[in-house]
Amino acid sequence: MDLRQLKYFLTIAEEGQITSAAKKLNMAQPPLSQQLKLLEEELGVKLVERGSRHVKLTDAGKILMNRARQILELSNSVVREIDDFSKGLKGTLSIGTVSSSGETLLSGRISEFRREHSGIKFEIYEGNTFTLIDLLNKGIIEVGIARTPFNALNFECKYTKAEPMIAAIPKECHWDSTDSTISVSELKNKPLIIYRRFEHLIYETCMEHGFEPEIFCKNDDARTTILWANAGLGIAIVPKSAFELAANRNLIYKEIESEKLKTQIAAIWVKDRYISPIALKFIESFGSP
Repeated sequence: MDLRQLKYFLTIAEEGQITSAAKKLNMAQPPLSQQLKLLEEELGVKLVERGSRHVKLTDAGKILMNRARQILELSNSVVREIDDFSKGLKGTLSIGTVSSSGETLLSGRISEFRREHSGIKFEIYEGNTFTLIDLLNKGIIEVGIARTPFNALNFECKYTKAEPMIAAIPKECHWDSTDSTISVSELKNKPLIIYRRFEHLIYETCMEHGFEPEIFCKNDDARTTILWANAGLGIAIVPKSAFELAANRNLIYKEIESEKLKTQIAAIWVKDRYISPIALKFIESFGSP
């Protein structure tokens, strides 16, 4: 059994068809079928049940599929690690960022990192947290700069300092209070514009204060939330740093008095997966200032 055979078998298992697996591997079907047969003979077990059009993994095949993934990933990791070592800390770091992480990312962190590692270039992918998680799982990016809350079960995380959520209020609302903060209860019966990811958190917090929030608009971007509030359509509930980055000339803001309505920026990467020395150095530089 060699790495080539494991690659062939894993492709068959993932495609569920020898024909499509052969096409993906750029080889003819008969040699691929022969390699599968040789692998079964060597291991002394049947790995797949062959149907008229599809193949189905046996229990032994399922075990080998999981192990094959691990072995091939380890093999690829060794190659990349040796390559990184030979090149030193040079190359391109692919990271993903949410729109509201700009200030956190650029407030000295990138500039300082660039000064220390001048041979590194960046490739940036932007999207919401769910998009970044998908890019991480696909291996398109090594590190994601995401905002809590998110499901961190399959990820390693390094967090920045927690920041408050704020209410961004159109100036024409003539808010009575001159305080710099606002209680959760003062949001009752107000048209709220929210980033969809915070819906459950905001709803739960308002219900704990005895009222159901009036959600006027839900969207998928903090910048859109601010834009709608800036047009006078309602009160935006966003992280403080997102407000500071946006065009908000028609708005004032007040921090919401709630320990629950806080959020953090985090650097996240996939657990138990190879991560390059470049990415490791970047992660080391990330965190609470």
